[in-house]
Amino acid sequence: MPKYSFKLVVEYDGTDYAGWQIQPNKRTIQSELENALSKLFQEEISVNGAGRTDAGVHAKEQVVNFTSTKNRDIKSLIYGVNSLLPGSISIISAQPIDEKFNARFDAIRRHYLYQITRSKSALNSRFSWCVQENLNISEMQQGSRLLIGEHDFQSFCSTQAEVNHYLCTVLEVYWRYTMPDILTFYICANRFLHKMVRILVGTMVEVGKGRFSVEDFKLMLIQKDRKVAGITAPAKGLCLIKIEYDRNILEV
Repeated sequence: MPKYSFKLVVEYDGTDYAGWQIQPNKRTIQSELENALSKLFQEEISVNGAGRTDAGVHAKEQVVNFTSTKNRDIKSLIYGVNSLLPGSISIISAQPIDEKFNARFDAIRRHYLYQITRSKSALNSRFSWCVQENLNISEMQQGSRLLIGEHDFQSFCSTQAEVNHYLCTVLEVYWRYTMPDILTFYICANRFLHKMVRILVGTMVEVGKGRFSVEDFKLMLIQKDRKVAGITAPAKGLCLIKIEYDRNILEV
């Protein structure tokens, strides 16, 4: 029996979900997507996701792949799945893909944004962390530059992370005002650890408040101990914005 493989780009508001990954008796992005695809293809569909976002975390371009014994043209696939998904989840694009493609393990770069509002905002309350205290953005920017390159991020990940190693290579990172009242943290790396971006953000905000110095932040990288780093920023400010792959892998 022939098999047909597809790559999907998925956008979602993670506010009302227990994260990406399927969990017993909890509403997750993966379970909603698999239910919709299974109804459309009239067979059980399992999907692989590029990033296992936590509860409350959003995605602009999450990437998934799945295989079915049935084929679908792309337009009817996108329309059909979107008609079965809740409004908080949407298929942005789809394409046929080689069945060897794996959205998670074939990814070479991942891009995240974290958004902070400097004053209370009703419109942005689901997608940002409100921090009204004075922040030294220059100090936060200096701290972020220390992350460039390959480092052991054990100080900046959950103690529950199940990984073989803590090395990640950060390719680009910065703090920037994207609007007069919205401060954005951007980071691109080859991989991320559990809660890594949120702990980095929470710690750098504390640098901005003066609780830690830039030198303290530098030492945290060296110490490899979660206890020495700062707080974990709220999930709602974090968004997975892009996953990159080698173009050759995406060719059918």
